[in-house]
Amino acid sequence: MMRRRDFVRHSLLAGAPIAALQHKLFGAVSGYSENPARRYAYDTVSLGPDGLKPSRLAMGTGTSGFRGASNQTRKLGVEGLADLYRFGFDNGLNFWDTADGYGSHPHVRRALEDIPREKVVIMTKSTTKTAKGMREDIERFRRELKTDYIDLLLLHAVREEDWPVQRAGAMDVINEYKQKGIVKSRGISCHSLPALRQVHKQEFIDVDLARVNAVGARMDADPATVIEELCKIKAAGKGVIGMKILGEGVLRDRVGEALQHAMALDCIDCFTIGAENRYELADLVQRIPEASTLGWHA
Repeated sequence: MMRRRDFVRHSLLAGAPIAALQHKLFGAVSGYSENPARRYAYDTVSLGPDGLKPSRLAMGTGTSGFRGASNQTRKLGVEGLADLYRFGFDNGLNFWDTADGYGSHPHVRRALEDIPREKVVIMTKSTTKTAKGMREDIERFRRELKTDYIDLLLLHAVREEDWPVQRAGAMDVINEYKQKGIVKSRGISCHSLPALRQVHKQEFIDVDLARVNAVGARMDADPATVIEELCKIKAAGKGVIGMKILGEGVLRDRVGEALQHAMALDCIDCFTIGAENRYELADLVQRIPEASTLGWHA
């Protein structure tokens, strides 16, 4: 059953333009570019202090992703999702967003049979908190992906405010593997505001994966609050990747406006969206240049 606050949100979304709605609900928000310029999905960006060079648009594989499956893996299977990766790569997208919880490692592995490993940036994620669990995860991930190294490894779906304490063991192992060159860059994805508010303070974090869109759908807090935190994270010299750009489908019918908002944010370097077929991915690639020129006026 839909909760009342979700009913109100969906009812509002059916009417007013996103910019007007965002202003009505949350007020004016800083963190937006004042000088919009034409940019493309396949632009190479500099992400974080380790010099990762992913495309502006990452190919997500975790729409409704949990318990080892997602819309992408359920609908497309190994061959179908691998084909979508190849299609994206042929259109300049080299950033592949996967996770243990999505069950999409085999799909990445299949795509890598046709694409040189060094040509793509692979991000994956682990939910473990312990040193033993992280060591096991990293070795298993390498086998599942059939790769010697992981470009970006995240602590996944973190909710607790004291995660730097609770996940110290896992973080120590990631540091060890980074020193060996097996993990190129470290990061986190937060699923609560208290957890997100710790990110800019932590030297461990190189890159943050954050839920952000214009209307607060599936986010840790309202847009103004989240964007304020993302500005702090950027100011601390860390990379920021946006996710939930379409609010996990809430903004499916308002893709242009959602992309306009994402492209106007100065506090994110790039973003991930989980297309579920070639048409959806091609549509995103086509829409992004125009969206980037429009700016955002909350």
